[in-house]
Amino acid sequence: MGDWSVMKDQAIYNTHPSVVEIIESKDCFDAEGNPVTLDEAKVATELAKLQTEYDNKKYQRDRAEAYPSIKDQLDDLYHNGIDGWKATIKITKDKFPKE
Repeated sequence: MGDWSVMKDQAIYNTHPSVVEIIESKDCFDAEGNPVTLDEAKVATELAKLQTEYDNKKYQRDRAEAYPSIKDQLDDLYHNGIDGWKATIKITKDKFPKE
């Protein structure tokens, strides 16, 4: 799971457009500083949606960590051409396929 408080805050912002400030993922205020009462069911539904989106992109995070550095990729392009670079990148893409 991603950072829970960041994800929860995003769920609150997505479901309660009047909220401009959130304190500790629970106390919410509008632009005038008035408290905003949350619809916890909406927040929970949105949080589940955000979690699913995050989980579905795990392959992207895994690939980002596994790819060679940009410096190494440029060196690969210089020495092995585009086809050599594609072969190197394909190893990571095959290891972490889109699901």
